[in-house]
Amino acid sequence: MHLPNRRRLLKNFTLGAAGLWVPGALAEALTLTPKQTEGPFYPVNLPLDTDNDLIILNDGLTPALGNITHLTGRVTDAKGEPIRNALVEIWQCDQNGVYLHKGSDGGDKRDKNFQGFGRFLTGSTGEYYFRTIKPVAYPGRTPHIHFAIKMKGRDKWTTQCYIKGEKQNDGDMVLQGIKDETQRASVIVDFLALPDVKTGELAAKFDIVMGYTPAA
Repeated sequence: MHLPNRRRLLKNFTLGAAGLWVPGALAEALTLTPKQTEGPFYPVNLPLDTDNDLIILNDGLTPALGNITHLTGRVTDAKGEPIRNALVEIWQCDQNGVYLHKGSDGGDKRDKNFQGFGRFLTGSTGEYYFRTIKPVAYPGRTPHIHFAIKMKGRDKWTTQCYIKGEKQNDGDMVLQGIKDETQRASVIVDFLALPDVKTGELAAKFDIVMGYTPAA
């Protein structure tokens, strides 16, 4: 896929996701997304390509292995007010269970076409969008995607999202370490097949609710 078309695809998908939000639709306080450990595999050396498409590296033509997933969501405060200009970062292991990190086991099996890390700056409605793969398990952990939120004047804030219905969730110490059941449920999301798409691509929506207002 040529880069101009790729950028157009990502932009159009983002604008479509943003259009699903209606200002003032959320009047009651939302469930705060629980903070979770960053984990040991945040990239020591960031890849040259850090955009929001983890499937294709730079101008490459060979896609990463795995179930392509369109991951969207919004970053808001507890009242649903959008937080704009928040830098959303994600990182996850590839289809072979290997992270973009020298300490990750099985480095010789790492999918060289998977970016492993991406960034997106939220817009006026707090939306973000990534094209990545459905997360897979690696020894000791249920499938998950790591998130970091970075904002001017704030410390880096981290959490993780999980697959609804995944059997390994019940035995995952990090996920089960969230004692509040409502908060735990808020980080477990559906990964559903996109309608009318024959390639088997998925969509997931993970909203992140911060414990402070955009103006704070």
